[in-house]
Amino acid sequence: MTTASVVNTGQVEAELVSEVKTIRPAQPFWVALRLKMAPHWHVYWINPGDAGQAPSVEWTLPEGFQTGEIQWPYPKRVWMDEFVNFGYEDEVLLMVQITPPNNLDPEQVVELKAAAEWLVCKDVCIPESGEVSLTLTVQDGPPETDPQWLKAFAETRSRLPLTQSDWQIEAAVEDTSLVIVATPPTWFSGTLSKTIFFPYEEFLIHNAAEQGFEKTGGSYRIMVPLAVAKADLPEKMAGILVTDSGWRGEGSEKALEIDVPVATKLSAASGAQSGNGLKSLLLALGFAFMGGIILNLMPCVLPVLSLKILSFVQQAGEDRKKVFHHGLMFTFGVLASFWVLAGALLLLRAGGEQLGWGFQLQSPSFIVFLAVFLFLFGLSLFGVFEIGTSLMGVGQNVPAKSGGFGSFMSGVTATVVATPCTAPFMGSALGFALSQPALVAMLIFTSLGMGMAAPYVVLASSPALMRFVPKPGLWMESLKQFMGFLLMATVIWLAWVLGNQAGVNAVVLLLFVLLFVSVGGWILGRWGSPVKEKHTRLTAQVGAVLLILVPLYLFIANLDLFAVTPSANGNPAAAKSAEGIAWQPFSPQLVQDLRSEGKPVF
Repeated sequence: MTTASVVNTGQVEAELVSEVKTIRPAQPFWVALRLKMAPHWHVYWINPGDAGQAPSVEWTLPEGFQTGEIQWPYPKRVWMDEFVNFGYEDEVLLMVQITPPNNLDPEQVVELKAAAEWLVCKDVCIPESGEVSLTLTVQDGPPETDPQWLKAFAETRSRLPLTQSDWQIEAAVEDTSLVIVATPPTWFSGTLSKTIFFPYEEFLIHNAAEQGFEKTGGSYRIMVPLAVAKADLPEKMAGILVTDSGWRGEGSEKALEIDVPVATKLSAASGAQSGNGLKSLLLALGFAFMGGIILNLMPCVLPVLSLKILSFVQQAGEDRKKVFHHGLMFTFGVLASFWVLAGALLLLRAGGEQLGWGFQLQSPSFIVFLAVFLFLFGLSLFGVFEIGTSLMGVGQNVPAKSGGFGSFMSGVTATVVATPCTAPFMGSALGFALSQPALVAMLIFTSLGMGMAAPYVVLASSPALMRFVPKPGLWMESLKQFMGFLLMATVIWLAWVLGNQAGVNAVVLLLFVLLFVSVGGWILGRWGSPVKEKHTRLTAQVGAVLLILVPLYLFIANLDLFAVTPSANGNPAAAKSAEGIAWQPFSPQLVQDLRSEGKPVF
C-alpha cells in the first residue's frame, strides 16, 4: 500500500509520488517531487534564467537507501516583463531514482521523507517549502506499478533530454554570439525545426534575446546572443538543445543534452565536416559501382552479357553507332529498374517515418531480422536452395522487340532475370539505403545500376572486346559460394551487435532461429524446386516459410525478455564481469527507465 503526504500552499501543491506501489530489495525504482502550480504561476529549471531559484530536495531515507540526481525535464521560456525565466507551469515531476538495500524484509513498510524548497512566481515571487513523505511496502516479487502515476511518469520521461546521440555538435564564438552547429547522423531522414539552447550555467547568454536558427547545407546552426565576453566563457558549453520536432524523427525526444568545447573558429571545423561527408559519399558511390560490376559475374547474369551484345549487333546490322545506341537504351532500362526499386524503398520509408523509421540499426528487432535475411541469402549462395528460379525464363517469354524500346525493355528484363543472384547484394544495398537521406539513396542505387550496366555500354561501344569476357564455368559457382561466406561474416557481426544490445541469451536464441532457418532452406531446396510435383512443392514451400517465420516472429516479439541492464551505483546485488562491467538481474521497469533517459542498455 502507498500513502503520501501533500503540502498545499495555495500557489503550489507538492507531494512525493512513486511509480510503484511496492518495492523489491536491491532493485532501483523511481519517485518524483510533484509540483502542481496554480494558473499563471511557475517554478524554475536548474538554470532559472534572468532571476529565480531552482527547486531543491533534502532526503531523509531509511538506512541503506541511496538516491540519484534530479532528472530535469526541458523547460519553457517564461516572460516576466522584460525578463525571461526558464521554468515550468501547470505541473512538473522532478524524478529521482532510489536504490534500496538488499537486506529488506518482505512486507516491511519503509518511509521516504524529503524537505523540499521552491520559488514560485507570478507577478511576485514567493519562497516556499514543505515536508513531504511517502510509504511503500517491500515484497519479494516484481514491483507493482501504480497506475495513478504511470502516465505522468511517461510524459515526464518524454521531456527528459537525450544524453546519448549520433548527432555531431560543434560550438564556436562568432562576433558576439555563440554559434552551435548540429550535424545529423546518416540515418536521420527528417527535418529539424526551430531549436533553442538552454545553458546549464547562469548568466552566459541574453535569455530574452531571440536566438537565430537556420539550415546550412546538411547542418543546422543555432545563433545564441552572449551576455559575456569570449574570454569569460567556460572552455566547454553544457546545456540542452530543445527543438519543436524531434532529435530521432518526428514525435521523438525534443531535448538533446550537449557538452562541447567552445572552438575559436567554426568555419574550419564545419569545412572539415563537409569534406568528410563528401568523401564518405564518394566512397559509398564507388563501392556501389563496384558492387554493380560484381553482379555481372554471377551465374545468372554473365551468360546474358555476350548474348545481349550479340543481339544488339544483329539488330543494328553491324552499325557501331546503332549498336552503341542499343547499349545506351539497354542501360536506361537497367537504371529504370533500379530507380523503381529505390522509389518503392523511399515510399516505404516515408510511411515508416511516422513510426520513427530511421533507427533500425539501434533496434535489436531489426538486427535480428537483418541477420536472418542475410543468412537466408547466404544459404542460397551456398546452393542449399535457389531463389527465384522461376524468373530465369522470363527473358525467354518476352516477345522480341526491335528498336530502342526493345533494348530498353531488354534492360528491364535482364535486371528481373538477374534477381536470383542479385538478391543477396540488393539486400545489403537496401539495408544501407534505409539509413540514408532520399537523395543519397537515389544516388547509391543509380551508381549500383551504372555498375551493372557498365559492361554493356563498354562492349556495345566496341563489340570486339567480347573476346575478353570470361567464359561461363565452374569458377562462377566458386565465386558465388565465396560471396556466401562474406554474407555469413556479416551475420556474425550482426550477432555481436545484438549481444551488445540485448545480451548473450539473445545471441544464443538467434543461433536457434538460424538453425530453424537452415532447416527451412534445406526443405525448400530438397522438395520445393520446380522439378518436384506441384503438391510436394507447395507443401515444402509452406513448411519452409513456417519454419522460418514462426521462430523469427516469436523471437522478435519476446526480445525484450532477454535484455540485460547495467547496474545502478551502489547496488549490492550487482556482479562485475572480468571487463569491469557491472551486471544486475533483469528488470523490465529499469530497462524502460534507462531507455527513456536515453542511456544505452546492454
